[in-house]
Amino acid sequence: MRFMRWTVAPEPYDSPVAAALWRAYYTEVSDRWYLLHEGRRTDPGELEREIAAQPGSDLAPPRGRLLVARYGGEPAGTAGVRLLDAATAELKRVFLHASMRGRGGAPLLVRAAEGAARALGATRMILDTRSDLVEARTLYARLGYTETEPYNDDPYADHWFSRELA
Repeated sequence: MRFMRWTVAPEPYDSPVAAALWRAYYTEVSDRWYLLHEGRRTDPGELEREIAAQPGSDLAPPRGRLLVARYGGEPAGTAGVRLLDAATAELKRVFLHASMRGRGGAPLLVRAAEGAARALGATRMILDTRSDLVEARTLYARLGYTETEPYNDDPYADHWFSRELA
């Protein structure tokens, strides 16, 4: 029996792998929001505009990193970090394909992102998320993140978390 293994490594934000994972991530979180609030999926034109408007260049060196998790060598998910100031990094685009969830990849990705943030000089990680992303909120709490006051005015965010990076 062959055991599948997780690997996590930096990936250029504009690589085909990163682009495909960004599209999958954005499609899922956007569809979840629209289905919950408007009873419909994301309009394809809107999806394309938003993907084009947020290419991920803020997750590129020297002030950011995009990480890709692979399971058995196949791209399975992402996590990104970007420095907001010399001590604070923001966790972005944490995502695993639905078929890969429950296999330990999400904590591995977040811990790898914390390591990347430390390598960039950060001593604290912050993030925002939504109420309907229950799995994400559960993961962050399990990994030692605590809810904090809002640090941004993102209209889709309604939960903010922070964790000191020892």
